[in-house]
Amino acid sequence: MDHCIVKTLRTPIVRATSMRKYGATTATLAQPHIPSTKHVMKATSSRSSRVVKHQPCFASSSSSSSTISHLAQRCFTTAAGSKANRSATATIIDSTTDSSGIKCSFSSSSLSRHAAATISSESITSSVSSHFSSKNNRPPAIIPTTTTTTTTTTTTTTPRKRTPITPYPRSGRKLVPPHIHRPPYAATGIVPPPNMGLIYRHGSESIQRMRQAARLARQALDLACRVVQPGMTTDEVDTVVHNAIVRAGAYPSPLNYSGFPKSLCSSVNEVVCHGIPDTRPLEMGDIVSFDVSCYLNGVHGDNCATVIVGDVPDGFDIATAVAVNDKAAHDDDGEVRDWRGVPYRTDLRPEEEEHFQMSRRLSRAAREALYAAVQVCRPGACLTEIGSAVHDVADRYGYASVEKYRGHGIAHEFHCAPFVKHFRNRDVLTLEPGMIFTIEPMLVAGQQDCMEWDDNWTVVTRDGSLAAQFEHTILITEDSPEILTLP
Repeated sequence: MDHCIVKTLRTPIVRATSMRKYGATTATLAQPHIPSTKHVMKATSSRSSRVVKHQPCFASSSSSSSTISHLAQRCFTTAAGSKANRSATATIIDSTTDSSGIKCSFSSSSLSRHAAATISSESITSSVSSHFSSKNNRPPAIIPTTTTTTTTTTTTTTPRKRTPITPYPRSGRKLVPPHIHRPPYAATGIVPPPNMGLIYRHGSESIQRMRQAARLARQALDLACRVVQPGMTTDEVDTVVHNAIVRAGAYPSPLNYSGFPKSLCSSVNEVVCHGIPDTRPLEMGDIVSFDVSCYLNGVHGDNCATVIVGDVPDGFDIATAVAVNDKAAHDDDGEVRDWRGVPYRTDLRPEEEEHFQMSRRLSRAAREALYAAVQVCRPGACLTEIGSAVHDVADRYGYASVEKYRGHGIAHEFHCAPFVKHFRNRDVLTLEPGMIFTIEPMLVAGQQDCMEWDDNWTVVTRDGSLAAQFEHTILITEDSPEILTLP
């Protein structure tokens, strides 16, 4: 693979001879508990010697010290495995192979075959039309019912209390055509042990593949956000997105990842993340996060967005909507309109207005937290700045940022280091050009404590409060962050 590998190691340090087959160079990262004024990387490669100086990376004093946490294999993004007060040693490996020393099998010709992989507007229309062609009678839009309380002096109308999300039946696992290249876990559900401590610094060829996979993942996410409507089920959204991804020649990354049964994650209302699509009809005003990922040309792309079901004007054509590029379009008040290709509806009834306003505010806060975190991603910045940026936005809105689940590095492995906390922390890692990782803050309207259902996937808030999430895949460049998951 055309990338470098930064390897963080626990003591004892790996012998130098074990790294020579990669043409390795060694380095030392800043100690979490001993901030230094100089950060020097000394090269000992057999090919050349060089000294690379890094800006000091100081830890925040607002939380306990810890190194980068490692991913628990079963979960997508979890806090399990983090250790406190450990120093870190790094090895940068210049390589044209993957981390196992196996040469990448993707030639320039295979790159050109996949370069045009995309979900076009015609594909979107086809996916939606073919899925609904057999459904002559769509379920009616489900409007929250109200109760009326009458006294001798006033008459008030109040919304019905929201019903907690519960498991519903779901369809079976969907098939993927045999010609589509699959990740290692696709057949068995067994995720290969992650290369603990490896941080990939991508080269130009690897970055090109990552851009393609990320862009396709974004197109699939936009499709999910466009087709959702009251009365539709998340199982149906999963079908539409699955068909579009495989039609584009890619594999839906969540499918059979540690046994996950669907092609995307759909998290409704108090579900924080990893919700499994099922047959529950979505109701008017439900807040839904779609986490969509795909595997294309040997690498993964990953992103997530939150939508409010039914919060579009009547008559809007959800099948052919064009997303607004966040680089160019902002609201009058400066709000980035990414994922907001349509206006909010304005014909809400009084009993609906409060709920919609609360959901919009939570969704906006999660999106704002994501972009605040992206802005601090620059060469020489410290990983801990990302968590601080997210936490600041959550505090300003009066929300909590979920601490148990995190962003992650991404490459040919779906989840790898660095693992990105969305709260104030003392993780010490200097960001370098070529690093690619996700930032995916999950904000909740109540307490950040959450729990997992018996299905071993669905994560919900303990207090039943609403949750919202947005996610981008980010590339650190020489001067600024590049968002790979744009339309």
